[in-house]
Amino acid sequence: QVQLVESGGGLVQPGGSLRLSCAASRSISSINTMGWYRQSPGKQRELVATTSNGGSTNYADSVKGRFTIPRDNAKNTVYLQMNSLKPEDTAVYYCNAVIQIRLGINVTYWGQGTQVTVSS
Repeated sequence: QVQLVESGGGLVQPGGSLRLSCAASRSISSINTMGWYRQSPGKQRELVATTSNGGSTNYADSVKGRFTIPRDNAKNTVYLQMNSLKPEDTAVYYCNAVIQIRLGINVTYWGQGTQVTVSS
């Protein structure tokens, strides 16, 4: 099992930057995939970015070139660096972890979410 705690959300002006943190209760090197999702009112939760313990990353088209997903294995923390923020980035952002407990069986964990509001 793993507990995930997000932090860093808040209010930021359009064009600004914000860095979200996701602290895990265990070594993230033992977690197959970590990522960020977001959800706005009336919309489904959507993928923002993922990172594997092998170093690969994936980004949603809507954030590609603006967001990155760095990781600090020593701190058991994954970040979401958000630059050039737009009002449409406003959402609750959720940290996610997927652990393969045996071949073909994955378990997914979620953080509690952190609100990001982009507004002038």
